[in-house]
Amino acid sequence: MAKNGFVAAMDGLSWIVKLILCIPMLNFIWGIYRIVKGATENKGLILIAGILWIIPGGVICWLVDLITTIVSGRPTIFA
Repeated sequence: MAKNGFVAAMDGLSWIVKLILCIPMLNFIWGIYRIVKGATENKGLILIAGILWIIPGGVICWLVDLITTIVSGRPTIFA
């Protein structure tokens, strides 16, 4: 299956840019990433996680993205 342009662009970012996008005010971008990825791959759980990542998840989910990006090079929880 071919990747969506947005998903491929986000996957191709350097590690430091991915890390910067994990800070609280920019973390909604990873929520959008999850929504687009879930919609293009027909994965409902990722789509729902993306929606929740933006609205109520902004309080603590940025920390989860930050830790997983440091450890594995990209956000991996529900992505």
